[in-house]
Amino acid sequence: MNQNAAVKKAHAAYGENQVSTASQKKLIIMLYDGAIKNLTMAREGLDRKDLALVSERLVKTQAILSELMISLNMEAGGEIARNLYSLYDFMQRQLIEANLKKDGQRVDMVRNMMSELRESWSSI
Repeated sequence: MNQNAAVKKAHAAYGENQVSTASQKKLIIMLYDGAIKNLTMAREGLDRKDLALVSERLVKTQAILSELMISLNMEAGGEIARNLYSLYDFMQRQLIEANLKKDGQRVDMVRNMMSELRESWSSI
């Protein structure tokens, strides 16, 4: 095994350990961080006209949004959970449009929304 492969394997193991030992709040913040990172990379891809990267990163962000949606406890969360679900659904649709139209403004809007949500979760 070369050094690069060993580093990647160690990094993956560390990441799995982080996820398996994280609290619910920490997991949600990690999902937001991943989404923000992917949206930043998608925006950079748009600026460089790297459309494959844009599509890949927007699809990854949509997967994160799906995970956030299914993690909501609608019964216990009540109106807050329903509002978050609607917000996540809105962001999903914006990312689909952003990917179809290669629209950086939609990417920026969703990234800003995700950043605000992340800050809110961090302050809880």
